[in-house]
Amino acid sequence: MVTSSERVTSSSNIRVGIVGLSEGNGHPFSFSAIVNGYDDDLFSQAGWPVIQKYLRIQPAEAFGFPNVRVTHAWTQFPETTEKLCKACKIDKAVGRPEEMLGEIDALIIGRDDWETHFSLAMPALERGIKVFIDKPLTLNAEELRLLEPYLKAGQMMSTAGLRYAVELDPIRYNPKLVGAVKLIHGAVLNSPERYGIHLIDALLGLGYGVPTRLTRLISPHDSFSMIFGEDGPQFILNCLGAVGKTFHLGIYGAAGNFQADLHDNFGAFRRTLAAFFTMVQTGIQPIAPEQTIGTMKLLMAMQEMGVGDTRALDWGSQI
Repeated sequence: MVTSSERVTSSSNIRVGIVGLSEGNGHPFSFSAIVNGYDDDLFSQAGWPVIQKYLRIQPAEAFGFPNVRVTHAWTQFPETTEKLCKACKIDKAVGRPEEMLGEIDALIIGRDDWETHFSLAMPALERGIKVFIDKPLTLNAEELRLLEPYLKAGQMMSTAGLRYAVELDPIRYNPKLVGAVKLIHGAVLNSPERYGIHLIDALLGLGYGVPTRLTRLISPHDSFSMIFGEDGPQFILNCLGAVGKTFHLGIYGAAGNFQADLHDNFGAFRRTLAAFFTMVQTGIQPIAPEQTIGTMKLLMAMQEMGVGDTRALDWGSQI
């Protein structure tokens, strides 16, 4: 079932380009299929069985947005680009990303290696094209400074998909479910910048404020304590490295606790795309720019800190 928050209305066609592919990340395939639909046989040949598994269980009405279509695609590998276009019904494969810029209204950068984001995004941004960039936006301070005006102008959006996780809806729409929140615990595979950002963005989307203090904890893996707002709640984030699929949040309050494994990729990605396409139409940024900028600075701090280090975090007007 598609909820009102996942619908996009448009009176004119939005032509979307999608670019990039990074190891282990099939967002060009999943995002394009959510928008255009997909050919099941040709998707099987593309080599993303986990994505295809969750696509197959969706009802037909879960695919597509009114007057929105992925029309152009590029990846670093021409053979992969052809497979993407055939599997996801994309009209045109291009040899270079800039070839599509005069023919699209919006661009999705569907790779999560932040080092490539700036060079892929700037040609489109400079032409006035609306751009969505997969997380993390960038961990380079100068690139972040140069991208900030586009965030503030409502021309660019960047977030982790689990900001919109369906599994968090019970507490998203009923904050009193657990009462006053005392402690939040998160566990995720991989590193803070690769997947820890999913849980950080998920909490920012729930409205608990922003982390104002950050401490690196003693642990064999990346582990951090954050204080949201001036005096809590505390969020303990454990990034476990090379483990099985793990995206878990536990929220503990005065009246009970809420536990969620965030595994509905389709639902989160569809909502993310809906938010982006609404921004394309309205020019209204769905996420406070200071949040996106502050999250990148938070991840940079995590990379720099030693065990036991504590830092105060400045989020501008977002506290």
